[in-house]
Amino acid sequence: MSTAYVVVTVLGAVLAGFSAASVFFGAEWTVKPLADYGVPRSWWLWLGVAKAAGAAGLLVGLLVPVIGALAAAGLVLYFLGAVVTVLRARWFSHVPFPLIYAAPAAVSLVLWF
Repeated sequence: MSTAYVVVTVLGAVLAGFSAASVFFGAEWTVKPLADYGVPRSWWLWLGVAKAAGAAGLLVGLLVPVIGALAAAGLVLYFLGAVVTVLRARWFSHVPFPLIYAAPAAVSLVLWF
């Protein structure tokens, strides 16, 4: 396990955890765009749970690598879904935000191989 893998994985876990917490605590910079994009409020809790599970999975993956790889893949798919949601809502200037969260998970997955 390389130092780069550990650093990128921990960074990805911190970002995903922060994103989950911002949904759980109703941070306006997170929930207002969700409403603007047309994401039903009933989904918000489950979206936060998915991000929190991905963050936890990345950290567990430092001890059980296959769990980390699955968590990284799940987070990459989650945030690509977020990009699709942003594009469908035609908020093109917001596309970089989910990509920033997806990047460390994607790099972690690449470094795992």
